[in-house]
Amino acid sequence: MSDLFATLKEKVSGQQIKIVFPEGTDERILTAVHRLASENILQPILIGNQDEISKKASELNVSLDGIEVYDPKQYDAMEELVAAFVERRKGKATEEDARKILLDENYFGTMLVHLGKAQGLVSGAAHSTADTVRPALQIIKTKPGIKKTSGVFIMVREEEKYVFADCAINIAPDSQDLAEIAVASAETAKMFDIDPRVALLSFSTKGSAKSPETEKVAEAVNIAKELAPDLVLDGEFQFDAAFVPSVAEKKAPGSVLKGDANVFVFPSLEAGNIGYKIAQRLGNFEAVGPILQGLNKPVNDLSRGCNAEDVYKLALITAAQA
Repeated sequence: MSDLFATLKEKVSGQQIKIVFPEGTDERILTAVHRLASENILQPILIGNQDEISKKASELNVSLDGIEVYDPKQYDAMEELVAAFVERRKGKATEEDARKILLDENYFGTMLVHLGKAQGLVSGAAHSTADTVRPALQIIKTKPGIKKTSGVFIMVREEEKYVFADCAINIAPDSQDLAEIAVASAETAKMFDIDPRVALLSFSTKGSAKSPETEKVAEAVNIAKELAPDLVLDGEFQFDAAFVPSVAEKKAPGSVLKGDANVFVFPSLEAGNIGYKIAQRLGNFEAVGPILQGLNKPVNDLSRGCNAEDVYKLALITAAQA
């Protein structure tokens, strides 16, 4: 396990942080939560039918000791969840709607987090990103001052750690979105002991090219500086000007960044997604994430191609966010 996860493990172990896993019968989830519970890292809550979960655990030869199982169809405090859901949706759902909706494991699990019965949620092994994110946006909602959630990857290679954003959620962010993503990504960086130095990326450095695309990023820099005046942040930058000191000296000599950025905000989802995958496949970086940021409480989305180790690591990150 890399130093990054060893540090996170140390941070969260023994704090009785409860994390919900709505996919209670999934083999990868069961394997990971057994490990999390047996190592006393956190308290997992599985959602699903108790008999089906017990049967699957028995087939896998994993113990359910230290793991709570909640079945939405048999949940004692369902009326409390229904009333809270109706109130949270502010006229968009009746009690009858709520009873149906809360039988869905992701909605049920997200309500547990909203009501403080758990501190975070990890889903997506068998659900789409939309199935995981939609309940979070409707129930947990974004933090004050943030309009949209965003998805970052922590890129790790030996001692090197960088944050790449947004690589998962917003297809065509505007200037305000990019500014919010930059500020939120700096906060995420701190959680991983990265002292954030934020570069907003483009195909231009400090006006070397003029187009609506470059001006969008330059405007985002101005907004971000207003939102977080103490943050070390600048742009618009080509990647080399943000990362290579000798190039920074030539292209942006007056910048607070001297080719030493470690948080990179991409101008669009296609750029972010391509960028992190190039670093992962050609640069041999481990891509940890996507980590969802901007929500009032942590909800994170697994890839459907994940393995038990991915589940374990994302649970550690979610507990650290909590």
